[in-house]
Amino acid sequence: MTETNNNQPILLVEDNPVDLDLTLRALKSQKLENPILTARDGEEAIAYIEKWEKGDPRPVVILLDLKMPKVNGLEVLKEIKSHPVFKSIPVVVLTTSSETTDVREAYQLGANSYIVKPVDFEKFLDVAKQIDLYWRVLNKTDDNIKT
Repeated sequence: MTETNNNQPILLVEDNPVDLDLTLRALKSQKLENPILTARDGEEAIAYIEKWEKGDPRPVVILLDLKMPKVNGLEVLKEIKSHPVFKSIPVVVLTTSSETTDVREAYQLGANSYIVKPVDFEKFLDVAKQIDLYWRVLNKTDDNIKT
């Protein structure tokens, strides 16, 4: 039986406690049914790959910060997008960096979207609504296809 988008988790990879709280609050305001998993650095994010290989539910989308300790977000993106099975998981880069080199490299590594975090909470809520609408409702994935 294929999982639906509503019960697949969302993986949030964020090291900054303030940004983590802001993102969780914004996502909660959307009344998502999806469980939210968190990784507080790139190393924790990469550890999820092993969990998915062992049968843990893979996320419907990964929200990935770039500027993190231990392993940066671009390395995490590279690991996920080079995996033969998990490369199809949509990855939304959600970061404070608007540097052209970061944007370019993220897309070259396979990012599905690149969003610069707004500072204002109300604008951040708008971003959360758009992420929710696009990734859970509008976007079609191979999990949505009945065979």
